[in-house]
Amino acid sequence: MPSPEKRVTYPKTALSAEILALQSTLLSRLRYLVEIESPSDDKKAVDRCVDAVAEMATPLGALARRHRQRAFGDVLEIRFAPARRNGAPLLLLGHLDTVWPLGTLSTMPFRVAQGRAWGPGVLDMKAGVAMALTAIEHLRETERLSRPVVLLLNSDEEVGSPVSRPITEKLARNCGAVFVLEPAQGLAGAYKTARKGVGDYTLRVSGKAAHAGVDFENGHSAISELAYQLEKVRGFTELDRGLTVNPGVISGGTRTNVVAAEAKAEIDVRIARAKDAERIDRRFRRLRVRDRGCVLHVEGGMNRPPMERSRATAALFRHAATLAAGLGFSLTEASTGGGSDGNFTAALGIPTLDGMGAVGEGAHASHESVLLKDLMPRTALLAEMICTATAGARAKG
Repeated sequence: MPSPEKRVTYPKTALSAEILALQSTLLSRLRYLVEIESPSDDKKAVDRCVDAVAEMATPLGALARRHRQRAFGDVLEIRFAPARRNGAPLLLLGHLDTVWPLGTLSTMPFRVAQGRAWGPGVLDMKAGVAMALTAIEHLRETERLSRPVVLLLNSDEEVGSPVSRPITEKLARNCGAVFVLEPAQGLAGAYKTARKGVGDYTLRVSGKAAHAGVDFENGHSAISELAYQLEKVRGFTELDRGLTVNPGVISGGTRTNVVAAEAKAEIDVRIARAKDAERIDRRFRRLRVRDRGCVLHVEGGMNRPPMERSRATAALFRHAATLAAGLGFSLTEASTGGGSDGNFTAALGIPTLDGMGAVGEGAHASHESVLLKDLMPRTALLAEMICTATAGARAKG
C-alpha cells in the first residue's frame, strides 16, 4: 500500500501522538471493510460485513450482540467496558450498509492515491467504523477507557432505518451522550450540530380511462388532477423556516391517446423544526381533489425528526473544538439538510454530536474518498472525546 501523506506540523498530546502512529492499522481495517460490499437491500452482504466487524471487535475485549433481522442485515451492538464503571455509557452510532450495489468494486476498487483513500462506502461510512475501532482499541490497551462505550452499527440507515430505529432509541435512552460517526461536513470537516428532519410522501391519483379522441368527455385524467395537486404542494415550501417540499419523481398514464387512469408523485420533505412535522402532515392530509371523478390517496409521512441544536450538543461541540485546537487544527460546526440516525437520539433529548467520522467528499458518488491527512487527527480527536467529554443536562425531548 502506498505511503499516505504525513502530517506532523501540529502539537500533540501523548494520546494523540500514539493514535497518529496507528495509521497503517486503521487503513488495513478500512480496506477490509470497504472490500466487503454491503448494499442495504442485500441482507447476506450486510451480514458478511457484520461478521467482519464482530470478529474485529472480539479480540478487543468487546461483547458483541446481534439483533437479528429478516428483511435487512442484522444490527450489531458492541459493548466495551472500562476497568471500573464510571458514569453513563457513551453511544457511538454508525451503520454498515451502503448505497452501492454488489459488483461496484470492479469499477471503484479500494485504493490509496493522491493523498486519499477511495472506494464504495469508504466515506459513508466505513471510515467512521474503522476510526472508532482503532480509537477504542488504543484506549483499552493504554487503560484510558474510563466509561462504558456502546458501538451500535445499523444495517438499514441508507433506506430510512426502518428496523434499527427502535434499537437505536432504546440504547440511547440509557446513554449520557451520542457520538455519530457519519462523515464530517465538507472538506473543512465541520462537526454537525443540527440536521433537518426528513419525510417521504406519495400522492396517488386514480381517475377514469377513456379514448382521448373518441370519448374524451367521459375520462377523468389522473395526470391533470395530480398536476393540480402538485401546484398546491409547491406552496408548502417555507424557505425562511428551513421547510422544503420537493416532488422528485412523478409517473402516470399509459399512452398519449388514453386519458390517464393512474398517476403518482413521490415527494421529499425536509424540516428544520420539530414543531413543523405535525403542521406539514396536516397540510398533506387536507388535500382534496378538484375533479370529483378522481380519487386521491396520500401516503407516507415524516420518518426522521430534525436534530435541533440543543444547549447540550453545543456544549459537546465547544469541548471538541477546544480539543481540536490542542491538536493544531480548527474545528467548526455546521447544520445540514441530510438526516442520520443521530436525528432519532437528538429528538429524545440525548446530547448528540454528529459528523465525527472522516473528512472527504463524494459520498454516494463515483469519487467517494477520504482525506488521509485528516484521518488520524480526527481519530485522535474522537479518542480524546471518548476520554473526556461529559454530557450536559438533557433537553426535554
